[in-house]
Amino acid sequence: MKEVKCDCGHVNPFGTEICGKCGMVLSSEKENKLIDMRYEGSARRSQTYKKTIIDKIWNFFSSVKVGVSLIVIALIASAIGTILPQEMYIPSTATPAEHYELEYGWFGKLYYELGFHNLYSSWWYLLIIGMLGISLLVASIDRFFPLYRSLKKQGVTRHDGFMKRQRIYGVTKLDDQDIDLDKVKAELKRQRYHIREENGHILAEKNRFSRWGPYVNHIGLIIFLMGALLRSVPGMYIDKVVWLREGERKEIPGTNGEYYLQNNEFTLEVYDKGNKEDEQYSAAIDKTGTIAKTYQSDVTLYGRKGDALPGEKVGLEKIKDYKIKVNEPLKHDHYSLYQVDYKLDELSTMSFNLINKKTEEKFGSVKIDLNDPQKKYELNEGYSVDLISYFPDFEFDEKGEPRTISKIPNNPAFIFKMHTPDKPEGEVSFVAIKETAEPLGENTYKMAFNGVETQDVTALTVRKDLTLWILFTGGIIFMVGVVQGSYWNHRRIWIKRKQDEIVMAGHTNKNWHGIKRDIKKAIESTSLSEPTDQLEEEKSSTKGEVLNG
Repeated sequence: MKEVKCDCGHVNPFGTEICGKCGMVLSSEKENKLIDMRYEGSARRSQTYKKTIIDKIWNFFSSVKVGVSLIVIALIASAIGTILPQEMYIPSTATPAEHYELEYGWFGKLYYELGFHNLYSSWWYLLIIGMLGISLLVASIDRFFPLYRSLKKQGVTRHDGFMKRQRIYGVTKLDDQDIDLDKVKAELKRQRYHIREENGHILAEKNRFSRWGPYVNHIGLIIFLMGALLRSVPGMYIDKVVWLREGERKEIPGTNGEYYLQNNEFTLEVYDKGNKEDEQYSAAIDKTGTIAKTYQSDVTLYGRKGDALPGEKVGLEKIKDYKIKVNEPLKHDHYSLYQVDYKLDELSTMSFNLINKKTEEKFGSVKIDLNDPQKKYELNEGYSVDLISYFPDFEFDEKGEPRTISKIPNNPAFIFKMHTPDKPEGEVSFVAIKETAEPLGENTYKMAFNGVETQDVTALTVRKDLTLWILFTGGIIFMVGVVQGSYWNHRRIWIKRKQDEIVMAGHTNKNWHGIKRDIKKAIESTSLSEPTDQLEEEKSSTKGEVLNG
């Protein structure tokens, strides 16, 4: 079961259908059936061994149907991921669960609960991509090495059965005439065929390299998929957005505390329809109100200095100052920070006075940092205010309870507890913009609005991609394979001289009209009969039988 011996004496691996030396058909197929020359009749593991669990796994992944199915599943999954924005592209002002439900309703909630908001890094999507890569690799190995051995060691002398069962086949009776095959060889050489001769047999071959086009495609796809999978490895790929208020310093996302960025100043320049240079934008300004001409963030990049223990303040050292503009990113150590958005006049602080409602006497002022509020504020002696709850972006839910829809102070609201000498137990007050409530009864004191401060905020995209060169390399190799397999085809012509006849056969992996044209040119100056296309003859014969019937 491990070897198949041909009549010529050559020993072939078990499962071989065509002898690797003489081309004799070793299978028990019908004599008049054309040979399947896709893999030269060589033994493929998936078609030979089918007993053990390893054989079954190998055969599963080597199947073309399985590979195509995995490609279709991957395409469908990828399309689902584009229906709504992925989590990395949504604003950081709200949690993903809140954002998807508020923006897209029940469908957004379902999309989030099914995990589609992080689809391309989900375990099941990576599993599909990994299985597709394994399928490409196994299918390539299963077909490449048997085909390589067959083509590398193919003999010139071919068995009669091999010749007869080629699609292009013809016999010329000599009838005491002498045919000069040197003219045929010369013409084939002129057509860039490589000629080999052995015992009166001729093999003319060209463009064998085109047979490897599909396998080059597979190599390119495997490399591309490896790059895609590496994007899920920490530190290989980052695409995140960081919002920085003026004067604020933050850790750059994805750097593991290695780098920090401080927004020193944000500058916005708009088109002015009163300016002659900007007159062309007057209509657009009238329609939209304001059009940004340019905007930039003046930032300072810091690097971590030494190692800090948990809870210990991180030491930083200045790396450089930079002005980030649109299409002029800050680049450092594989990281790029792009200017993508901004927000003007965001609420920064709000001030309140603690006053007596009847006498309007003031007992101190509270200034609340809306991005870092304190729990307790001490005022004059005996007076203090506790911040029980803070709602940066306030609204009432379905039950009438206060809640926040984001972390950004777009519509701040507070629940204060005011402690005074005559009311040491405290009075509770709910305070929002243009709204004040006393949920526990009428109070003696209240928190009166005293002022607000604003600041500009810049949005920067942080990108790092160490997989780009891998994806690019895979794409280039894939395209080389496409060109290699599409614009050339492997053509072979066998010529066998006998005592009373000359047999000619031909095969190509595609473009049969091309090889017929080559043969016709090669024999037109001789008396050789033009070989026929047996497949077309068979079709014509079948068609004639149907019409006659």
